[in-house]
Amino acid sequence: MDLIVTALILTVGFVIFFTSLVQRKLKGEKYPKCLPSFPLIGSLLSLRSNLPPHLHFQNLQKTYGSLFSLMMGPRYVVVINNYQYAKEVLLKKGKLFAGRPSLVSTDLLSRDGKGIAFANYSPTWRFHRKLVQSNIYQCGNGLETLEELICKEVTSICTMLEQFVDAPLDLMTEVSRMVTNVISLLCFNSSYEKGDPEFQKMLDYSQGIVETVGRDNLMDVFSWLQYFPNEALQTLKRSIASRDSILHRKFEEHKANYNSESINDLLDSLLKAQENVKNNNSPIPGPHLTDDHLQMTMADIFGAGVETTSTTIAWIILYLLHHPQVQTKIQEEIENNVGHERPPKISDRCNLHFLNATISETLRIQPVAPLLIPHVALVDTSIGDYTIPKDSNVIINLWAIHHDEKEWKSPGTYDPTRFLDTEGKYMHSPSPSFLPFGAGPRVCVGEVLTKMQLFLFFATFLQRFTVEVPAGHQLAGLIGKSGIVQQPEKFKIQLKSRKAWKGCVS
Repeated sequence: MDLIVTALILTVGFVIFFTSLVQRKLKGEKYPKCLPSFPLIGSLLSLRSNLPPHLHFQNLQKTYGSLFSLMMGPRYVVVINNYQYAKEVLLKKGKLFAGRPSLVSTDLLSRDGKGIAFANYSPTWRFHRKLVQSNIYQCGNGLETLEELICKEVTSICTMLEQFVDAPLDLMTEVSRMVTNVISLLCFNSSYEKGDPEFQKMLDYSQGIVETVGRDNLMDVFSWLQYFPNEALQTLKRSIASRDSILHRKFEEHKANYNSESINDLLDSLLKAQENVKNNNSPIPGPHLTDDHLQMTMADIFGAGVETTSTTIAWIILYLLHHPQVQTKIQEEIENNVGHERPPKISDRCNLHFLNATISETLRIQPVAPLLIPHVALVDTSIGDYTIPKDSNVIINLWAIHHDEKEWKSPGTYDPTRFLDTEGKYMHSPSPSFLPFGAGPRVCVGEVLTKMQLFLFFATFLQRFTVEVPAGHQLAGLIGKSGIVQQPEKFKIQLKSRKAWKGCVS
């Protein structure tokens, strides 16, 4: 009976919505072309495809244009496939489109929209984001201390990898531990040793979240499905419970030892901000800084910072295996500009042009979040000549933008030299459509940190090692597993110690 009532409500809502659109069209308003839609199910029949959503959306633009709409059940969704429209949403009207949708999976993940990534645009959200951004890059002596922290973790993993030379190796567990330690030191002033069971628990729950959030989950289309047996939902709930058990323990330990005169990490800074709010010393009147808000902010930093950086490293290594000449050229550049008598520093970035270009080209051709996180229109507004009603969901197809032939020459070809000028120097972007971290008010808060980690890891790693496909192993493909983060399939590598480096350390 409840199911019938719900279906009737959705059908009536669908009819009311489209009646409203028809009435507004009669007034001369123009709307994006819409995929065929039906009561209750919306455009789901048109979304059936063997392709992942970002590729399917890219193909649909041939019929419906670079800006089109669809009904995701009762939800009105606008899909953007080109830079011009994306720029308007992210930058020119960034605050108008800065909302986030309320979905079953992300509401569970964020305790009903708390934190940074999935929280709606509000004074509380702005306050949290500003706190996080300022404290990440102002710990100790700021970026200098951050560089030292990253270099220590990078050196540690490279030293450990020496014992695995010439044998097949799954590198990504240790890469994830390195990235996790950087984030953990910033957030909690703690780190994990190799084989730590809590770290393995973190890997497991993170994978469970990646596999269930953003993967064509019907409960995010029809929220009432959450009340029926659902394997994906159970996996998500188990993963969140595992995450929260670690998060809660660390949070309570920090609260017990908190001293407002001794701020050692990001969580201390958030606790101090919470204390200021309670004492009416906050610069913003009435921001919500409950324990839930603080814990979800920390969860977002771990969830986004660790998974996206680790996955990007995996993609870069995989592309180096497919293009060994690129690896050789990077190593030659390191030899000529850094040598082997010292480890690379962030100041070497201005001389390692081809390494920078390789990182950027991988971020272009294989964006880790190909559809970004959906935005929501907070008011009635427009994109180009099209009317966009309030509460519309807006999906930015970053994959299509990064593979647009109008912006990129041979976009399907892996070519780091597209990020070099005529003198061979690195360009941030040959096209303004390069948006690997998004843009505008909701640009990735950890962009600078991620870029530092990617550069320092690969400069040090390729100074010491050459990476190859192990004998008897197939070269992994370049088709990723689609989801909120697009991961490559698992693969093994074989490391070769570089002779010049051996000479340096002997």
